Amino acid sequence: MNDVVARFHELHRSGCFVIPNPWDAGSARLLESLGFKALATTSSGFAWTLGRRDHGVTLDEMLAHLRALSAAVRIPVSADFEGGFAVAPEEVARNVAAAARTGIAGLSIEDSTSDPDNPLFDFELAVERIRAARRAIDASGSGVLLTARSEGFVVGRPDLDETIRRLRAYSDAGADCLYGIGIRDLDALSAVVQAVAPKPINVYVGSAFTTVAELARIGVRRISVGGALARAAWTGFFRAAREIAGQGTFSAFAEAVTGTEINDAFGK
Repeated sequence: MNDVVARFHELHRSGCFVIPNPWDAGSARLLESLGFKALATTSSGFAWTLGRRDHGVTLDEMLAHLRALSAAVRIPVSADFEGGFAVAPEEVARNVAAAARTGIAGLSIEDSTSDPDNPLFDFELAVERIRAARRAIDASGSGVLLTARSEGFVVGRPDLDETIRRLRAYSDAGADCLYGIGIRDLDALSAVVQAVAPKPINVYVGSAFTTVAELARIGVRRISVGGALARAAWTGFFRAAREIAGQGTFSAFAEAVTGTEINDAFGK
């Protein structure tokens, strides 16, 4: 385990920290300059830079992206590794092993299938996929921190009891951090925190439904924003481009930061 990976593990031992999600090297370096202690990639934000929908990138493209972001900053980077780019546990393990060689400090594996009729992997298969990822990381000697995500609340299966059952099983299978994405109710989040303790949980905040202080109060250890920062950037782009195309005016540029400010953020 190198120093960057060790620092990432240490962040999960106490307190509460925000792990924002850049989509390229520039956004990663800017977030680092603002003092964030770790970063996480965003599958949607990265896909949009390529002109594709979320989950529209290949494994090789993702691995190159992870190498680029890890090399761009000095702080830990955790990978949104989607579903491991495979279904079978042994293939998930192979891909996780490849990701562990890119310089990342952590990665997450989710349990959604992209099948609207059966949106979550069967329970036993989902657990075995996490167990396989754990074995791959251990065999790599990298110490990469493994986060297991349960997707029920974002794929039309918002069942808190089932989410907790899955997260507990993923914890037993070797996940270091648990992530029930899409849960927005603080009482429900508190129940998840207590159910998986002492393992840390990650909470996704993609809208203004809570604050860092509120989540810290209920024991949340890590807060990510997924594609929300990328969406915020695209919002400004859409607004300005649509104004030019539709009205022939440029007033949206009045709200833009200056080139000097951006240049200064990247140093000399």
